[in-house]
Amino acid sequence: MAIAHSTDQTFSTDTASGLVLADFWAPWCGPCKMIAPVLEELDSEMGDKVKIIKLDVDENQETASKFGVMSIPTLLVLKDGQVVDQVVGFQPKEALVELLNKHV
Repeated sequence: MAIAHSTDQTFSTDTASGLVLADFWAPWCGPCKMIAPVLEELDSEMGDKVKIIKLDVDENQETASKFGVMSIPTLLVLKDGQVVDQVVGFQPKEALVELLNKHV
């Protein structure tokens, strides 16, 4: 399963069911670029357990403000549409695996 790009229009549908890791990012953000390959690895290893989506905060400010995203990258863990966890800033893969495994 590839990482999907979400928008203000599709976010609620994209996160409606199952476990979703939503990456709030922007193209100019250094730590966002650093975390991208980590998310690709996670997707290939845990893709059957968790869906990973990316939301560009510059183009989708409505969703970012709805969830109170002030710093990026912000990663929200959603289960059936509800936020169950959140981390801000670059995270090593091990930390993200641990974070997700709490909710699988």
